[in-house]
Amino acid sequence: MKSELERQLGRQALWLKESYLWLLITKVLPPGERSGRPTALDVGCGPGYIMDILKSALDVKGVDIDNDVVEMCKARGLEARRAPAEKLPFKDGSFDIVYCTFLLLWTKDPAKVLGEMARVSRKWVLCLAEPDYGARIDHPRELADIGKLVADVLVDEGADPHVGRKLRSLYREAGIDAEVGIHAGVWDLERLRREFEDEWAWVEKAGRARKLPAGKLRDWKRAWSVALEKGGLFQFNPIFYAIGKRQ
Repeated sequence: MKSELERQLGRQALWLKESYLWLLITKVLPPGERSGRPTALDVGCGPGYIMDILKSALDVKGVDIDNDVVEMCKARGLEARRAPAEKLPFKDGSFDIVYCTFLLLWTKDPAKVLGEMARVSRKWVLCLAEPDYGARIDHPRELADIGKLVADVLVDEGADPHVGRKLRSLYREAGIDAEVGIHAGVWDLERLRREFEDEWAWVEKAGRARKLPAGKLRDWKRAWSVALEKGGLFQFNPIFYAIGKRQ
């Protein structure tokens, strides 16, 4: 049975699958620049869900600090090894593309990680996705504080919930100029309905972690359910990407 973290990572990968492929095909490897299968390194690869998405276009390897997820990758035929993002066990310029996904928010020194990614890259240094929970929108207004709750829990866990807005400056600190953009991220009502149980379970867990009153959580769930039923529920959490190119 998959852990809660594995399920969450799998859902994130599916949410942004088309966006990742669009970035790769239109921004990084347009037809005129393709030559064979570029080599790539997935830094902080987790169970390998992004590697699965991109392996049709890339010869991709992964690294992660967690040995359990490295073994999960290997069990599915993916090439991965245990290593910290701050000290990658590869020579300078080992890969055409080095990328990460939802990694920098969890690192103590994201600019150092980007610098190390640049060191082992011959050309591209990509951040495929980093969130900014400080700019999250939840509507109707009864739900407006959900974004702050999630951000507070991430801070408690040692993460930076506002890393998305910092990508350009972090790349610059690492000595790389970056194009920064944002993924399309507004779910339609059908997607909101499909994701309701998992999304609410995540909010409820965050609420318990912050010791919110049970009544507050019930009020939120009621407002969420009513808005969804009436077709007025709206959620948006900006997910940024950054594309850096070594000179």
